[in-house]
Amino acid sequence: MRLFLSSYRFGAHYDRLAALAGPPGRVALIPNACDAWPQVWAGAVTSDMAPLRKLGYRPEVLDLREYAGREAELERKLAEFPLVWVRGGNTFVLRAQFARSGADRALPRLLASDALAYAGYSAGACVMTPDLHGLESVDDPGEVAPACGIEPRWDGLGLVDRRIVPHIDSATDPDGECTRLAARYRAEGVEHWALTDEDAIVVDGARTEVLINPVVS
Repeated sequence: MRLFLSSYRFGAHYDRLAALAGPPGRVALIPNACDAWPQVWAGAVTSDMAPLRKLGYRPEVLDLREYAGREAELERKLAEFPLVWVRGGNTFVLRAQFARSGADRALPRLLASDALAYAGYSAGACVMTPDLHGLESVDDPGEVAPACGIEPRWDGLGLVDRRIVPHIDSATDPDGECTRLAARYRAEGVEHWALTDEDAIVVDGARTEVLINPVVS
């Protein structure tokens, strides 16, 4: 299994993503964390395509809404790509779209067989954790039903063993909500990684490397 999980895009560790994923090629760009925000969806896609293209990747949008109830077809499509790139947005909306499309089952199978590498930032990283409780202070679960037509899911995919809090002391979190959530987890003894926008977590087979010190209370 190969995962690159970050707070914001490549953080300060693009070299580690490149080593994990291999030479730049086709990449499936999954923007569904932004599905509750139709007014910014296209701009969000463009904002991720530009840096990927600059590095030599060939990003193609893979919209999970087109695969609702079509898990086998989605798995075949995902298997065409050496790298999947899952951008940030609302973690609960992204989790719901993973469930509707079957990505929450297809991706773990493909990752277990080493058919592709997964890179996700912010919501795209948080969705890979065991449990999403606490993130409601940062992302609104109330956006799930209007955008996805189902109720929020509170479980992540569980491909890493603790929760992730992105955007610590970041301009992308001007109100400090993520920093407060990390403090709450520490107070409650919840194991988690608190990531600045420079940080990343790399999983390569059985090895997990945290490019910061893990926060454990």
